[in-house]
Amino acid sequence: MQKSSRNLKLNCCIIIKFFFVIISPMIERYSNPEISKVWSLENKFKLWLKIEIEVCEAWYRRGLIPEQDMIQIRQRANFDIQRILQIEEEVQHDVIAFLTSIKEHVGDAGRWIHYGLTSSDIVDTALSLQLKESSEILLKKIDKFIYLLKEKSLQYKDLIMIGRTHGIHAEPITLGLKFAHFYAEMIRNKERLIEAKEQISFGKLSGAVGTYSNIDPEIEIEVCKNLGLNPESIATQVINRDRHAFFLSILGIISGTLERFAQEIRLLQKSEGREIEEPFLEGQKGSSAMPHKRNPVISERICGLARIIQSNVIIGFRNMPLWHERDISHSSAERIVLPDSTIALDYILDKACYILENLKVYPENIQKVLGLTRGLIFSQKLLLALVQKGIPREEAYKKVQKISMEIWNEQNLNLKDEVSKREEFTKILTKDEINSIFQYQDFLTNIDVIYKRLGLL
Repeated sequence: MQKSSRNLKLNCCIIIKFFFVIISPMIERYSNPEISKVWSLENKFKLWLKIEIEVCEAWYRRGLIPEQDMIQIRQRANFDIQRILQIEEEVQHDVIAFLTSIKEHVGDAGRWIHYGLTSSDIVDTALSLQLKESSEILLKKIDKFIYLLKEKSLQYKDLIMIGRTHGIHAEPITLGLKFAHFYAEMIRNKERLIEAKEQISFGKLSGAVGTYSNIDPEIEIEVCKNLGLNPESIATQVINRDRHAFFLSILGIISGTLERFAQEIRLLQKSEGREIEEPFLEGQKGSSAMPHKRNPVISERICGLARIIQSNVIIGFRNMPLWHERDISHSSAERIVLPDSTIALDYILDKACYILENLKVYPENIQKVLGLTRGLIFSQKLLLALVQKGIPREEAYKKVQKISMEIWNEQNLNLKDEVSKREEFTKILTKDEINSIFQYQDFLTNIDVIYKRLGLL
């Protein structure tokens, strides 16, 4: 009875572990299948097996492994995930459990598998392959996002809207310029991720403390080349975690751009202006209590998941100082933050692209918001016109600020109208000069210069 109870408990543990690590490290709600597959337990074991076989092939070429044994390894080497999990419950070591499962498939020739290696040789090299593959998936999504940003930048290049500083109306910009900012930032992010991918594309097959005491250094070079990795120039028992910290930090920066983008959508969607709006599908509901709600839930989701990714960056930094040649304090944390960060970034890149592809833009609302401060956005142009007429800047500033404060406080006043009828201005500026001050197009004189710098024109 006691043995039966123990077996039932063991099987339950295996089922629970299978559910959480096979399906996806990140919760399914925020996961896309392609990148989740990279981090599946099955794919990890496949990579471990691939590395083990590559090392065996290298030993075979050097005459260590007999031909018949190598044939047996090639034909039979395999694993059973549930069996690995079952063994791991007993031995409390995933690599040993994995190797035991392979030996059960291969037979006597299995003695050559893992020859001269330590667990981290396999684990770290496979991890580099997973991060490299994740990077390639992310770079494809970044390329799509860049393309859509470029498209929107050009489409709305001349759509004038209000620019804000501190949340307060400043001077006009264009909607296209907003997208151009994100375009430029994502170009930089692409370059950063390419560098991070190169930094992480290193394998390590140098044994227990990195001294190659039981393996030929040339084997590391050969195997890494076959895997599409570079050999780590020097390692302890592990690849030093500065590489992983750098990789995570780049994911954090990219997620910061996406959060800034999503936050801008949220701000411009506020009911007071509703200048633009993320897609809201037919049948979609915004509130369980208020049927009228059209909430920017996709943008909010991007912001929330960006915080997770950015928070994970600190784990990368904390994983750098291991004890002496290694400990495993980094291991448990990495199994969470590396898969989750790449999967979450892939997800929010996908959602950002979806928003851009289906973005609602309301030019009438944009125009209405542009006029809300009744001409105050021309205050700097008025100030500079007075300076050009010989008025000392401090005196001119006081004049313009005084009348501007009146406009702020009196909802029925307009800056142009007040300037046009007050002698303190009309004795300095002609009617035509006043009219020329209050022209939106003057703000946009150098937009093309900016676009040319970005390569958009």
